[in-house]
Amino acid sequence: MIASVDGAVTVRRTDHVVIECAGVGYRLAVSAETLRAVPAAGKQTLLHTHLVLRDDGMHLYGFATEAERQLFLLLISVQGVGPKVALAVLSAGAPRDLLRAIAGGDAARFQAVPGIGKRTAERIIVELREKVGAAPADATARSRSDDPRTVAREGLVGLGFSVPEADDLLDQARGETPEALISGALRAAR
Repeated sequence: MIASVDGAVTVRRTDHVVIECAGVGYRLAVSAETLRAVPAAGKQTLLHTHLVLRDDGMHLYGFATEAERQLFLLLISVQGVGPKVALAVLSAGAPRDLLRAIAGGDAARFQAVPGIGKRTAERIIVELREKVGAAPADATARSRSDDPRTVAREGLVGLGFSVPEADDLLDQARGETPEALISGALRAAR
């Protein structure tokens, strides 16, 4: 498998780039996020890659960061999400933001991507939430300064409740701190 391509950019288009490496030009399909990181033609760059073999040929996908490549691999593991749709998802934002959306159950974020309907967006959330775990550490740190209800909601989602379930439970809970709200919500869940 081709793990990365390092060379001079010869072509830079909205959906792909060509990188010449040791006299061979590799055409890599890229997301809008990766394209922003690719320099102008003639400049050197390194892209992490993933090769997909299909009946109609070999398709090479390029990523500016290893995190983006890993998210791509997670996305194509979801039933109904192929490489083109995964690239469209990656074009919708930075990997950190997309992981936060998955961890937070934000299906609307994925429904906004062309080619993804409500069912596919929900499937992405359901199948990947456990794999991505909690939101990235900086998102958690940022939410600590938010209101107690938001922090409590994230805590309940981290415990396995869906966002709507967490909201319903928090409506029944009383308290001024996140801990008190979570405790009250867990009592209401019994």
